[in-house]
Amino acid sequence: MVGPLQTNKARQAIEVFDYIHSLDRPKLANTIARLAQELGKCPELFIQVNTGEEVQKAGIMVKDLENFINDCRAMDLPILGLMAIPPVDEEVSLHFALLKKLADNNGLAGLSMGMSDDFEKAISFGATHVRVGSAIFGSRPK
Repeated sequence: MVGPLQTNKARQAIEVFDYIHSLDRPKLANTIARLAQELGKCPELFIQVNTGEEVQKAGIMVKDLENFINDCRAMDLPILGLMAIPPVDEEVSLHFALLKKLADNNGLAGLSMGMSDDFEKAISFGATHVRVGSAIFGSRPK
């Protein structure tokens, strides 16, 4: 069950944002679908994929992705594409290529991948959205 705080945050996100890049679990998909029906609108969604199968990261595992996409589509959620943040210690190209293949296999046009250090490589693999916060604002304090 989703608590009132999470529901309020989800409601605010649906009311304010055009895109959500972190749809990462069935419970969130159900909440967004319910709120979208109530509000009569929904941002376009990117499903976060855990391409590195990292236990500390959120995201749908690759093996579960197709079923999750089908479940989201059955709820009339506007799935635009996929999002991933590759593991720090692995070659990002392998993860970008995998995400591109998964998106193509599921008829999804959007690819949210790449950050300040690797966005050019992400673009070469078809990224439509990149995150370049530290290139603009500088590194985060440790």
